[in-house]
Amino acid sequence: MGGESEVDIMSIEVKDVMGRVAIAVLESASFAEIVAAMKRFAVGAVTVIDVERRPVGVVSEDDLLLKEADPVRHSVTIFESRKQRQEHHKAAAVTAAHLMTAPAITVTPGTLVRDAARLMHARRIKQLPVIDPATGRIVGTLHQRDVLSIFARPADELKAEVQAVLTEPERFSVDVDGGVVTISGEAGTRSQVIALTKAVRAIEGVIDVVCEVTVSEDDLDLVIVPPLL
Repeated sequence: MGGESEVDIMSIEVKDVMGRVAIAVLESASFAEIVAAMKRFAVGAVTVIDVERRPVGVVSEDDLLLKEADPVRHSVTIFESRKQRQEHHKAAAVTAAHLMTAPAITVTPGTLVRDAARLMHARRIKQLPVIDPATGRIVGTLHQRDVLSIFARPADELKAEVQAVLTEPERFSVDVDGGVVTISGEAGTRSQVIALTKAVRAIEGVIDVVCEVTVSEDDLDLVIVPPLL
């Protein structure tokens, strides 16, 4: 498709696709109340807010499952890692303030959907609280399904188009996950890798490109600035 469609996709903001329901619980919410909220809205996580409705953390299903998955939560030892101690602490917790993972990762209504999608992929999360940039208060929730409604091309179709722009596709491996394209293999020069990444990034439906291609030759000039005397 032409450049106009690509510009349209890139300019879509979170406010255009986000859910207007702010799925959140107070810091004082009990374990049972959190589970009830997740069940009611069919979500895998809820935002934890303070009394001013500002996000301070998130409680996910994984956080709640620690209650059952941690058989030794009452026998913490000095030999445990920091992560293990945090998990034991969560397993013994009974309120959102102690169960949550903090700080909350947020976006604003004006955040580009493409940028929000990259954030979700990088942090391996499926929803983001949307906050008012002026007050910091939660105003909605952006779900992964909202993002994928924009970048909804099938992975196989996207992969085929990526391979089509590769001059020597047999030298590369292509993987597509949620619109994020990962390319590995070997190229002749660094400039070829840069051109390849730019071409793939321009394909409609590609959220981001992770380039793991190695090069035989760095053909880009390196300018060394002498120190000031």
